[in-house]
Amino acid sequence: MIKINVKEITCLMLVFVFLFSTSAIAFQPDNQTKINEPEDLDPLVDLEVTVTIKEIRTLDKIDLISESDFYVKVFINDVEHKSPIWRNKNYLTPNWSATQDVPDDEENVNILIQLWDMDPGKDQLCDISPNDQDDPLSYDVELIYNLKTGHWTGDDYLSQNMVYNDPSGYGRLNGCDDFSIYQKDLDCELWFDITQNDYDNDGIPYWTEVNEFGTDPELDNTGEDADGDGIPIEWEYKWGHFSSYNWHTHESKSYWIYDPFVADDHAAFDPDNDGLDNVEEFLTSEWGSDPFRKDIFLELDQMKISPNGEGSFIPELSKNMIKDAFSRQNIVFHIDDGCMGGGEVIPFDLNTSDEELQEFYTTYFLNNDTSYWRRGVFHYGLIIYHSDRYGGFVFSTTANGKDYRLDSFQVSTQNFDAGIFKHPFYSLLRCKIPTKKLQRAVIYGGNIMHETGHTLGLFGSAIPGIDNRESVFLHKDWWKFRNYKSCMNYDRVHCALPDYSDGSHGRNDHDDWGNIDLTFFQRDNPWG
Repeated sequence: MIKINVKEITCLMLVFVFLFSTSAIAFQPDNQTKINEPEDLDPLVDLEVTVTIKEIRTLDKIDLISESDFYVKVFINDVEHKSPIWRNKNYLTPNWSATQDVPDDEENVNILIQLWDMDPGKDQLCDISPNDQDDPLSYDVELIYNLKTGHWTGDDYLSQNMVYNDPSGYGRLNGCDDFSIYQKDLDCELWFDITQNDYDNDGIPYWTEVNEFGTDPELDNTGEDADGDGIPIEWEYKWGHFSSYNWHTHESKSYWIYDPFVADDHAAFDPDNDGLDNVEEFLTSEWGSDPFRKDIFLELDQMKISPNGEGSFIPELSKNMIKDAFSRQNIVFHIDDGCMGGGEVIPFDLNTSDEELQEFYTTYFLNNDTSYWRRGVFHYGLIIYHSDRYGGFVFSTTANGKDYRLDSFQVSTQNFDAGIFKHPFYSLLRCKIPTKKLQRAVIYGGNIMHETGHTLGLFGSAIPGIDNRESVFLHKDWWKFRNYKSCMNYDRVHCALPDYSDGSHGRNDHDDWGNIDLTFFQRDNPWG
């Protein structure tokens, strides 16, 4: 009689079950996805995220004596990256980057950006944060970068809803967004970008190419315009994506308003109402334009110095003063003085007539092409030596002999250099300008901004304090318009940092900022 060993039979059965189960796993089809296997968001590369700091600007006085000693801290998934210290610079373009390897199967990457000023004893955290009701004293910026779409949300974001948009724009941070424009709050401006590595280097992530656009993630699509609407895929990709958050379900939804394979009438779109349609925003995109934030472009052409040394150049500080004033209001003022393909150098002329101004406009601004695309996109400023009329004034221009636009101005260096520091005690005591160098920067910055104001529709016919020679100190209307804190007021154009007024200073003040018209310079008959 055969004896049955229960233990041996049990062991044999367990071995059989184990071998069968492992064989089944071993012979699974290659294309069968295992349950709960995490998704590789880009199987072509090992994903890395890079934060690039492109530009830093002071909008407040940071250090009392010297210029700022900036450095940046960037935290990517809580890993700290610290930049070098850029000493004694209030304006800089460091193009410094921090790169971090990130998990390929986690959709979101946490990013924190801080701007610091190095000081003996204790460094200062500068304000680049937006207005945050939950954290009103916040100075740094928290972001969530999405590896699927290549876009970010948080304290900086894209939105097609101009009521809830980010007023400083995408990739630009502004400490004045917490309404501290005229407070000493260490406000600064910082431009940045966030990118991830990409096999075909077209800047469009693998996941978006495969799941949204249906393009080849191994083929560089840069420059393609499949829908023929005049805008390439990379621009529609960058500016066409938005995220919305449902406060009831606590879910985020990603969607696209520009489809690179469906034609849009981009020439009819101007969502930020700055006078530049999407086609013009694309044409100026390499210089930092944003279709959802207001931009102003000015081409500034400079006359040569004469062989005898007559004439002078505009100080760089003047240009930065103008940019600062507009930046605080979240209007980015771009000056092309040679860095954007314009900024021509004009032969010296001892005296420039009105007819010559029009000739300069046609030759150097329009390049002798009456349909040149810059007309209606750029304002135009001429820095000349001398004019018979005034040191500075706006002038109308024509492109076909019929229409005219008030889109241009001239500033004469002979007229203004002659008065710089002519009365040093007056400059020091009343204007609080201690040096000739600073007064020169204030005078040219104030006059360029004054004339630009006319091309934005600010005139004395509507605002009595503008261009009123009697409003200058100790003249009969000075007391009446002393509250008009604007460079449109002749009393301040040489005696204060360039700025328009916001109407908050009392009787006879005027809200210039609330009444500038960014489309005024584009009208063929501005008063018609």
